[in-house]
Amino acid sequence: MDSNKLIRLAGVEPESIVDGRGFRYVIFVQGCPHHCPGCHNPQTHSFEGGILESPERFLSEMKENPLLRGVTFSGGEPFCQAEALSHLAKKIKEETNLDLTVFSGWTYEELLAKKDYWTDQLLALSDYLIDGPFIKEQMDLSLQFRGSSNQRVIDLNATRKAGCVVLDNLDE
Repeated sequence: MDSNKLIRLAGVEPESIVDGRGFRYVIFVQGCPHHCPGCHNPQTHSFEGGILESPERFLSEMKENPLLRGVTFSGGEPFCQAEALSHLAKKIKEETNLDLTVFSGWTYEELLAKKDYWTDQLLALSDYLIDGPFIKEQMDLSLQFRGSSNQRVIDLNATRKAGCVVLDNLDE
């Protein structure tokens, strides 16, 4: 298998209700350059940790669970593995009806400014982006799906369709 399609994995949560709308299959990737003080997953920071895993394993597990509403890529920093996650995201979109949420310590604007093919592909395949670094001083436990008030929940489908950003509208 092409090593660019393998995912450096920190862990999986097959049925989460806190990482996006509804029951979600969550892939926690290994490796993060942000090192946010107070990070909820500091064990995912090292780029040497975790294990290499084939995306086919995840896809078959997702298909076996009829309760899933979506998939979430979290971390670590998913956009550090944008190529491998883009391949998996494409298969998710082709073979399931699951939506895709991606967490990132970079803002949407920073991701777009990278002008990186695989970053752009992963954004194009994603339905929601929860962006921005965790800032301990802005921690707010009342926020849905994020830890600090600077982070945004962006409906990427609405953003692409209307050319605007729709924030914090996940309660439907």
